[in-house]
Amino acid sequence: MLEPTLSSQLGAFLARLSYSDLSESQVSKLKLYFLDWLGSAIAGKGGEPIQIILGVIHELGGAPESTIIASQTSSNCLLAALANGASSHMVEMDDLHRESILHPATAIIPAVFALAEREKASGADLLLAIGVGYEAAIRVALGVGPSHYRFWHTTATCGTFGAAAGAARLLGLDEEQTISAYGSAGTQAAGLWEFLTNNAMSKQLHPGKAALNGLLSALLAQKGFTGARKILDGEKGFFQATSSHSDAAKCLANLGKEFFFERNSLKYHASCGHTHSAIDAVLQATQGMALRPEEIDSVSVSVYQGALDLLAPIQPTTPYFAKFNLPFCVASALKFGHANLADFSTDRIRDSEMERMIQKIRIQADPELSAMYPRKWPARVEIIKRSGERLTGAVAYPKGDPENPLSASEVAGKFKSLTRGLIADDWAAELCERALLLEKRSDVSTLLMR
Repeated sequence: MLEPTLSSQLGAFLARLSYSDLSESQVSKLKLYFLDWLGSAIAGKGGEPIQIILGVIHELGGAPESTIIASQTSSNCLLAALANGASSHMVEMDDLHRESILHPATAIIPAVFALAEREKASGADLLLAIGVGYEAAIRVALGVGPSHYRFWHTTATCGTFGAAAGAARLLGLDEEQTISAYGSAGTQAAGLWEFLTNNAMSKQLHPGKAALNGLLSALLAQKGFTGARKILDGEKGFFQATSSHSDAAKCLANLGKEFFFERNSLKYHASCGHTHSAIDAVLQATQGMALRPEEIDSVSVSVYQGALDLLAPIQPTTPYFAKFNLPFCVASALKFGHANLADFSTDRIRDSEMERMIQKIRIQADPELSAMYPRKWPARVEIIKRSGERLTGAVAYPKGDPENPLSASEVAGKFKSLTRGLIADDWAAELCERALLLEKRSDVSTLLMR
């Protein structure tokens, strides 16, 4: 008998999971995750990185199996997964799993949706595959630990495992085939943070390739292509190669008793997730009232060290990188009472009042807040006004976190806001309705057809 491995234990459970094992609440959450992802995929269509990727895909061509959302064309399932993964990560409004420091949707849903379209799978089968993919990616990310995130973009690396797992379940692969899919996924898992130093476009490539590579791994395994059995916990495996403090036990913790995908966050602000608690702390302190720079003497923002490790070096040189600049995001919340898509523009970067506001903001790590990370991503804010008035705010769970969730109507509203001007309003309303009834659809290949 072969020695049990992390891949075999995780794969065995997920390969046996059925739609009937999911509760009504879990299915409802998975439908919201899909709708939330679809809005981001549509919203990202105009980004320059996406247009470049689309150009290459259209030059390559491919059998019209699956929808490329950003261009409303079709290609083979692998290239569709690449395009849809990239576009859904463009506007920084895709979902987030806090504890694993992972954006699950952008790497996993493009893979399983492209495959589901090709296979003419049911909505219930698609939802199950999404759940399986999320669970696999989250558990691998928890196992590899936060030290991985210092160099590696977890969405790109661990997302590859999730895409492979979801695609394997949709294809009905057995335990051994699923293990091989994980093995091929792990040996392709990649994505380094170095791109942030010169504003490169790699962040969109990361989830696109994770989706493509994970889907490819499952398709290869279906044909008998083998992969490493101990890709996670082997001597030369993923944990050893990419982490200094991995904990393999976290991969299997409460497996079958708890679904970690339920603790997923849906973004409310159009910026990096590490900025959200600070934004909400500002809005709490000001009660959403806009302030002018001349009204403020100083702004002190305390966050966890993990946020500064990633965000501190980033300058708001472009609208996209402004989403990763904590002072810019805090200044937007102070000056406009929100941090939505329109706040991240070239005009806002050049706005003299924004520049003056940013000069008043001081950011520091707080050891108490750092100790809560990554279970919580907290922030505290103190605003001293010229009048002497002191405004304070403290947030552990920003809006959209599972402890402070968006309702179905708020997710639908977010979808319509993200897609306004990109698709017709009546079509946006129809897509919301279809997504929220996804489990009743017999063939998802017609889901995006008007």
